[in-house]
Amino acid sequence: MKWVLRIFIAVLLVTITATAVAWLTFPRYVQSLLDRTVEGTNVSIQIHKPGLPNLSGIQFDRLEAVFDSPPDSCTNRSARYRLIVHNGKLHWKTPQNNSRSANGLIPEIVPLNFELESDSINIVQEKGGLSFSDNDPSMAGTVNIVRMGKGLHVAFEPESFHYEIENGALALNNLRFEDITYKYTIDSKEAWIQKPALLNVGSLYSDNQPVPLSNFEALFALTKDSENICGITFKDCSVDLFGLRAKTPRIDYNPLNNETSFTLLLDSLPLEKLPGFKGSEPDRPFAKGELNGTIPIEFRDSVIRIHNAFIRAIPGTKLIYYSQEGLPWLSITGTNSSSPHDLFTNLNATIALNNEDTNLPGIALKSLSSVFLDGTMSIGPAIYDTSDKKQSFILKLNNVQLPERVSLHGDFNASLKGEVSGTVPISIMEGKFAINNAHLSSKGNGSIIHTPPRQKKGEKDTIFSSPPSDATYTYSEPDLRITRDPEGKTTIGFELKQMTRKTTGGTLEFLSPKGVLDLWHVENNPSLISLSEFSAGLMDGQIALEHVDFDMVKHTAETELIFDRIPLQKLLDLQGMKKIYATGTLRGKIPIIIKDQLFEIPTGNMDADQTGQIIYSTTPEERAAANESLRLTYDALSNFLYSELISSISMSPDGQSVIRLQLKGVNPSFQDGRPIHLNLNVEQNLLELLKSLTISTNIEQAISEKALQQQ
Repeated sequence: MKWVLRIFIAVLLVTITATAVAWLTFPRYVQSLLDRTVEGTNVSIQIHKPGLPNLSGIQFDRLEAVFDSPPDSCTNRSARYRLIVHNGKLHWKTPQNNSRSANGLIPEIVPLNFELESDSINIVQEKGGLSFSDNDPSMAGTVNIVRMGKGLHVAFEPESFHYEIENGALALNNLRFEDITYKYTIDSKEAWIQKPALLNVGSLYSDNQPVPLSNFEALFALTKDSENICGITFKDCSVDLFGLRAKTPRIDYNPLNNETSFTLLLDSLPLEKLPGFKGSEPDRPFAKGELNGTIPIEFRDSVIRIHNAFIRAIPGTKLIYYSQEGLPWLSITGTNSSSPHDLFTNLNATIALNNEDTNLPGIALKSLSSVFLDGTMSIGPAIYDTSDKKQSFILKLNNVQLPERVSLHGDFNASLKGEVSGTVPISIMEGKFAINNAHLSSKGNGSIIHTPPRQKKGEKDTIFSSPPSDATYTYSEPDLRITRDPEGKTTIGFELKQMTRKTTGGTLEFLSPKGVLDLWHVENNPSLISLSEFSAGLMDGQIALEHVDFDMVKHTAETELIFDRIPLQKLLDLQGMKKIYATGTLRGKIPIIIKDQLFEIPTGNMDADQTGQIIYSTTPEERAAANESLRLTYDALSNFLYSELISSISMSPDGQSVIRLQLKGVNPSFQDGRPIHLNLNVEQNLLELLKSLTISTNIEQAISEKALQQQ
């Protein structure tokens, strides 16, 4: 590139000479004068539609120059370049105090200041794959006009040259560097040696696809470095790599072997200032903390290799997720200790910039592996689908200790343990990513404690009112299936080995709960969560929900709870009824409506799916205190063999409920086994039942009251 600029300067000076002569003659002789000027050199110049010259400059439509650079001292090879200047304007002027000498004669040396303006400049290396372009360039310099002898014969001696690139672009084979800014300045006083200047490259593309290297800055000079005679040297370099700002003191590039090696240093990089981590509002950063690390990089034959890199998180580094009210509800910490912790160690990657073998446009990640959160992660080769221009790869996780770094905030407190393993197929298309049936699982377990805010005095009692005690949820061995489309619609299929809910009032244990969650699938209502195909083992039976849409903001939902083979005795034990022993199982459907934070059961049914036995036990003291009719009822229920058990339940939004129970059967030991038909009605407020999972002995009281009525 340095020879290109030198030759370009020479061509520019020849052009100045030719145009000055043309001004003294006539515009129609410009081309012949140019040909005569470059005769015997390796330069050819064509000027198109030159304008009429004047004392201060000349205009032209296009100027084309073809020239050969001198043989390079390292390769002994020369290169041919083609220069095109579009719509150029060449201005010149001489300082007024130098126009005449003291005796009135033309001075021996006259400085001539020139400036070239044009719409664009293009330089192309023929058969080399190198091209440079600059829109709206600006060039300036000084040339001394030296009078030779006493005649009119003059010579031109360059004095200085300045070229300020503000929006340049450089292409090399399938690579393209854009948004280049650079100031190139040389003069005779510095022996035409350029001092290092700041080079900025805004973006890098490979096969028209953006590469995760951007905002490159370095000190660079178009002169040979004594430590890298045959190469190109950049000093005090910094670059954005995958969004992280990295630095390295020096980069030596060898164009003969097309290779370089250096180490990028990550030093106290603030996560919240990186793109994508700032959060939606200044006081809600998506990330906090800093990262440190080193990334050794080798580049050869259009392939980037990263070997044994590491990235470390300092204490306080975390990702934060917020609720719709703007409060933190989940965070993932980089380290759980007071000292820095390695996030990635032994990080190795191979990135191809020339993807002829993989048929990928632009950059292609061929492989990546690393120790990650005390486990391992890897990414296989990317695959490009030419039909929809989609790039896909598979992320593999093995024994990654992610759950221990997850914290819940607000009404929840979590203690999670275990290691996560699985595969995550990822596709990237038009800047958006999708996940296709990822599978993540863990052999670990965890617990979540729910402590909702206490109900304020005078506040209306609802299903969402605070319970009298905290609820603890424990789970084990989660297994997840995750799918996400490019627009963010997410489906999570989940299955747990076990989940338990425990309060001071009782414990519910769910075996193998599973279902499907749909998140953000309604564009105009992102707070809507759908649960479908849910089922779980409960008390040796089964419960299920076919589908329910729950609005997290409005607290509204409508569904139907289906249960089957629930043992009657375990239901009675759950309610704390100690006098009743029963066999058999129940099945049924209970519709549930949640609206305006109120809970309603229109009409549900619970029926026995087989015959069974009910034994109502009494103490001798109770029998002695009972009258004759009540003792008959006790006798009838002492060994009641039911053939039919039908019940219904309804509950109004204020919590008042009615349970109707019909029993038909016999007692072989009572009145020769005559048929018995018993109807029971139980009325109470179920809100306290739903909060504490405990019910008083209302059913037992109803049996006693029914016996008195039968008298």
